[in-house]
Amino acid sequence: MSAPASSPAWVVAALYQFRSLENPAGLRDDLRRLASRLGLCGTLIVAPEGINGTVAGSREEIDALQAFLRAAGFDRMEYKESASEEQPFRRLKVRLKREIVTMGLPVQPLAQAGHYVTPAEWNALLEDPEVLVIDTRNRYEVEAGTFRGAVDPGLDSFREFPAWVEAHRDDLAGRRVAMFCTGGIRCEKSTSLLRELGFGDVFHLQGGILRYLEEVPEAQSRWEGECFVFDGRVTVGHGLTPGTAQMCHSCGWPLTPQDTTHPHFEPGVSCGHCFGKTTPQQKAAFRERQRQYDAAGHA
Repeated sequence: MSAPASSPAWVVAALYQFRSLENPAGLRDDLRRLASRLGLCGTLIVAPEGINGTVAGSREEIDALQAFLRAAGFDRMEYKESASEEQPFRRLKVRLKREIVTMGLPVQPLAQAGHYVTPAEWNALLEDPEVLVIDTRNRYEVEAGTFRGAVDPGLDSFREFPAWVEAHRDDLAGRRVAMFCTGGIRCEKSTSLLRELGFGDVFHLQGGILRYLEEVPEAQSRWEGECFVFDGRVTVGHGLTPGTAQMCHSCGWPLTPQDTTHPHFEPGVSCGHCFGKTTPQQKAAFRERQRQYDAAGHA
């Protein structure tokens, strides 16, 4: 696939909307045909509860996708754009799943999500000692950056969040709770879960970290580090500019420039997080994979 000629080379669109679908398989098929024809790359997930995805293409291609989704009834999407000079995804995936973000429990974000808080209002919650702020992302995402003072549940998967809530119900009882995630979708489900369990004073960051980094000036920001994104950029910073991290392709952890000086770091093979978790045979296979990748001109 050749990169679009316009600048920036790639427009990256992150989108989701909870909306009940009568024929999600049909929408999946239509989207697959459209995205393939346009030459988009990235991932789109369709489920009975709506759509979620991050895709990249030229300005014209992304506009065509957005027009199609609006015509299909997705007129209230949480939608954000950023830019990448390099192709951020290797290929296109359009998948049908049970949930657009997997929690494993039947919650109803359409009916009972928490109170939306705009990026401009978010700092006030962060600075309120009575508010418990929870990062609903996975541990490796939190490693790259988070809001100052936020609670990290230590999740390896979003599926673990309901169990974490159950284990900490006494800590949450009577508290004002504010939650956030990358683009808003996980904290929208998280606040729905808490409201279903009887918690009333629940908030979440509208548009997630990405909208906060886009709209809040760095001088006023309470964000520390960079934000992990699920594409070739690995992380972004304020203004959604590409970050400094690179990914360990063995374990998926975002690595800071300092992490790459660790004696166990070998590009494509291992890092300080995973060196002791893979066998010599696995490392040899990763090493061959990296050799082929470099030989294809990606070094």
